[in-house]
Amino acid sequence: MTDLIIYEFPLNERIRTFIRLEQLFLQIEHFLQGDSIWESRAAVESLLDVITIFGRNDIRSELLKELERHQKALTRLARSQGIDTNKVHGMMDEIENLSHQLRETNGKFASHLAGHGLFKSIAQRSAIPGGTCSFDLPGYHHWLQQPEHHRKQDFKMWLAPFSVIRSTIGFALNTLRQSALPVEEIAMAGFYQQNLDQSLPFQLIRVGLDRHSPFYAEISGGKHRFTIRFMEPSMIDKAQQTSEDIPFQLTRCIF
Repeated sequence: MTDLIIYEFPLNERIRTFIRLEQLFLQIEHFLQGDSIWESRAAVESLLDVITIFGRNDIRSELLKELERHQKALTRLARSQGIDTNKVHGMMDEIENLSHQLRETNGKFASHLAGHGLFKSIAQRSAIPGGTCSFDLPGYHHWLQQPEHHRKQDFKMWLAPFSVIRSTIGFALNTLRQSALPVEEIAMAGFYQQNLDQSLPFQLIRVGLDRHSPFYAEISGGKHRFTIRFMEPSMIDKAQQTSEDIPFQLTRCIF
């Protein structure tokens, strides 16, 4: 199988938060490629979600812990036979650089936006369906009517402090995703379950399914085991687990 849809399931809250932020930053990047006010609105909504996540989590501390864990793993790996030591040392240098940048940042991330009048007013009204209309938030309406380059310049300024966060999340997740090779498996009658070795730090489950398959993978689990059910979607009734045997690729990411 080469043309696959990848389904991911994080096995701990830290990786779950990193993937949420990764997706939100990708959404913002996508919407900023457009020039309409609707794309600016969508980018603002994604940025509000970023602000909310930072308000509930100490992301810098979590990233520093993750980098420290990677550093220890790479140090052990460097002692192994047949390892590309140049690549390992290059990754360790990148960890040192990212850690230094994170420690050098002053204040709390997203605080420059959490107290911003525009974002505070949008956040307050966003809980109301359709609550960010022009008559609700004339200041927001005024900003949306500014030229495209003006709005994009504001976004560039708002996003700049997150640069090291996004780089570190990208490094951590890319390293994790590449830490294991996929294996071919079969879900009998659409069901697959596997226990996890508690002595190994499994962090992420990845399932690759043929893009043309009519089914999708529903993954659940925790630190002891994980379960995959292949579901047949329905636009009318609740999705049902298929009774077919489903070949798929499984990657248990451990780093």
